Amino acid sequence: MSNTAHIAIDLGASGGRIGLGFLEHHKLEVEVVHRFWNGVTPLSGGLYWDVLGLWREILQGLKLASARAQKRNLKVSSVGVDSWAVDFALLDEYGLLLDGVRGYRDARTNGVMESSFKTLSRELLFEATGLQFLPFNTLYQLIALKRDAPKVLEAARHFLLVPDLLHFWLTGVKTCERTNASTTQFYNPKTGDWAFEVLEKFGISSTILSKIVEAGSVIGNLLPEIAKETNLEHVRVIAPGTHDTASAVVSVPIVPMFEEGAAYISSGTWSLVGLETQQPVITSAALDANLTNEAGVNGTNRLLKNVMGLWILQECRSSWGNPEWADLYLEAENSPEFLCLIDPDDARFLAPGNDMPTRVQDYCRDTNQAIPETRATIVRCILGSLALKYRLVLEQLEHVTGSRVAKIHVVGGGCQVELLNQFTANATQLEVIAGPIDATLTGNILVQAVGTGDLAWSELRQVVQNSFGLRHFKPRAAGSWQVAYKQFWAMLDQQKAH
Repeated sequence: MSNTAHIAIDLGASGGRIGLGFLEHHKLEVEVVHRFWNGVTPLSGGLYWDVLGLWREILQGLKLASARAQKRNLKVSSVGVDSWAVDFALLDEYGLLLDGVRGYRDARTNGVMESSFKTLSRELLFEATGLQFLPFNTLYQLIALKRDAPKVLEAARHFLLVPDLLHFWLTGVKTCERTNASTTQFYNPKTGDWAFEVLEKFGISSTILSKIVEAGSVIGNLLPEIAKETNLEHVRVIAPGTHDTASAVVSVPIVPMFEEGAAYISSGTWSLVGLETQQPVITSAALDANLTNEAGVNGTNRLLKNVMGLWILQECRSSWGNPEWADLYLEAENSPEFLCLIDPDDARFLAPGNDMPTRVQDYCRDTNQAIPETRATIVRCILGSLALKYRLVLEQLEHVTGSRVAKIHVVGGGCQVELLNQFTANATQLEVIAGPIDATLTGNILVQAVGTGDLAWSELRQVVQNSFGLRHFKPRAAGSWQVAYKQFWAMLDQQKAH
């Protein structure tokens, strides 16, 4: 048994976790030692993340992980942070925060993406970055900031994405890890560097950008005062795939890499539906399908599409007083199927709010469908619609790559939703393999282990297969789901017409 351990800090849009992981007999054990809430707070007309609150929770989690490691006779060798993508901090010449960290659901970017095409066409921007067009991409946030508060941007000396900011606070070293850099829409996947010409077109200085580093790189040692406070002396900070999806995809149990016909869904607040490819796919077909190319670890490419995911359901549950998830799923399973459908990526579902059930009902009303009146029918509508959207995206991926998807791996917290797994199998008529649940923590820890020399890149997926039980869902009810998919397509066409 190795006594070397690693601490993963995983920050999601709705909560954070800190996990302690170690390897034994080529199997990974992960223990979550600290969980905490995360969310945005309205302030002066904007939405802000409480990064100082997150920092406080991180320090507390590091103390707990250190104590747990000592109790288990483990020596912590490294720490690494991953988080959601696109959001960033600007620092002044003294390394102090300017403005805080805005949340990507902030309304300041409304209409910015569309107006930006007057400066740089959609086609040229995709050619330069290969990225999916989403209204909250980092590029559009910076354009909005330049419009609304140009003096803040002028005062900025450093740009850091959220995990890079926290790595800076841990080590005093400013870097930007590649997987998260690739989500900004000013990263060039062909050159592997920033797309300087894109920022220049919009009058944004590239001098604020940090050096891009690879996942698995040693950033530095914990600052002495942090090491002392957390009892983590001589511990290195190693960059995992700092984009949480990049870390999650490390944990997709596909052996060998690039297995023919294997797709993944990293399922949580967002659903990232994609394929792992050896090269970026920057073609007119990929542009038409609005697919994205994001950097994976160890030189891989993630060709995928962002789907709204369980966010809509999370907001509905909050508006209902947070009933038990199990109760909601049981009610939905026993409610009528295909009463109504929604496009989960409709713009009305992006912003937070307790009126999410009403928005679902309004969508159904606007598309001349039956109105879901109960929480059971709303939940069933959301889950069924997600499964059908997954099928649509997988068909787009097949068309763009000329390959055939034969099975789907679902990882992350959403893989616990058995009803959604079964719906996905039914909608696609493909086998769904669910697990691991703690995919992001697992991928974070495994990449750290590569950085410390405890593992080779080629061993990661085999460790995942050795370590976690997986659940298999076989497709059923092909006929009714095929009819529903035709209805789903007709509904999307109707929305486009309006």
